[in-house]
Amino acid sequence: MNTLYGNVQSNILVKAKQIKLLVCDVDGVFSDGRIYLGNDGEELKAFHTKDGFGIKALGASGVAVAIITGRNSAIVANRMKALNVAHIIQGQEDKLPALIELAKKLAINLSEVAYIGDDVPDLACIEAVGLGICVSDGHPLVMRGANYITFTRGGFGAVRETCDLIMQTQGSLTSATGASV
Repeated sequence: MNTLYGNVQSNILVKAKQIKLLVCDVDGVFSDGRIYLGNDGEELKAFHTKDGFGIKALGASGVAVAIITGRNSAIVANRMKALNVAHIIQGQEDKLPALIELAKKLAINLSEVAYIGDDVPDLACIEAVGLGICVSDGHPLVMRGANYITFTRGGFGAVRETCDLIMQTQGSLTSATGASV
């Protein structure tokens, strides 16, 4: 089947149509995985506005959005708040228990969850959900465990691609409005 980004197996489209919650890792997914450190300990990360628009549009379409990340960062908290991400879970080196708890809290079955990650700490979550996604420049072990590998790299629109895939299958993509964030 053809999507905006390329041909995708039809079973992926069936899975994407069922998604009620998108959970994202941050480093290597929302960002390119690099962390810039200043002389005074200041930490900087780059986020893509395409991903920001995708998250806002997906949330507006009725799909819940969350992040689960192993690190703690004020930059991440501020960015996610700006994108209206309601569920910001940081400092979780073992992400699967946090994912299971969040799904229970939201009364969403894991088969109705999409998870996008890039590295080994994401693998258990990717394998536990209905639609496990790895960015195109993710770790080879994670690629093997994922249902879907994005055409786009982490930090360069992979989150937007994921949001577009879900919205396209759910019929809400063409109604997305607003500004890039």
